[in-house]
Amino acid sequence: MSNKPVLNTVLSPRLLDLYDISNSIVVIIDVFRATSTIATALYNGAAKVLPVDSVAKCIELGKITGGITAGERDGKVVEGLQHGNSPAEYPREFINGQTLVLTTTNGTKLLHMALERGASDVITGSFPNLSAVCDYLLSENKNVILGCSAWKDRVNLEDTLFAGAVIQRVKENFTIHCDSSLMAEEMYTQHQDDMYRFIRKTTHWHRLSAYGLEKDLEYCVTPDVANVLPVYENGALIVK
Repeated sequence: MSNKPVLNTVLSPRLLDLYDISNSIVVIIDVFRATSTIATALYNGAAKVLPVDSVAKCIELGKITGGITAGERDGKVVEGLQHGNSPAEYPREFINGQTLVLTTTNGTKLLHMALERGASDVITGSFPNLSAVCDYLLSENKNVILGCSAWKDRVNLEDTLFAGAVIQRVKENFTIHCDSSLMAEEMYTQHQDDMYRFIRKTTHWHRLSAYGLEKDLEYCVTPDVANVLPVYENGALIVK
């Protein structure tokens, strides 16, 4: 069947220009930690998450919406914002009913790039909402771009692993002629049973574990612990 939709994996925002994303669902992947945190906040009852690309905009929108301002640059909470980019900071008793205004180093940047380039739908994905992402992609029957946020445009392993996890589940329903996708799936298949060990090799692990974030990072590669689908509509990520 050659009329299956097409799936491509984009390993870095720097490569997004090489793809026509105009009629595609773009999955924004930023496993450590933005898209894990977005899923967790929404799973725990946040009304919406407003992803913004600058700290100034984050502070301004926080004032306008009465929302909780949060974000990181290089893994650390930004001065002037109330909270960081750790999923553990957003339990239900804290975030339920609240608006979260979030700015991060990589993920929010890629999300805005995808919107500017005319993506038909933008959702966010990470291991905590793996099943919700896969179910949605299977139900929509549209072309898909798995967009890895990477680290300052350099390819990273954890986002690539998540792309591989998605591909492993949905590949029968898509045409995949994409070496990035094949690589991602191979890598995930090889390491799916030792993820906690494998992620300790990543540069991001070394960067963030220096701040004592090991538990965070293990949570971020645990499937379906916050299994909701964040969809971008009218400037906000909401649960679909």
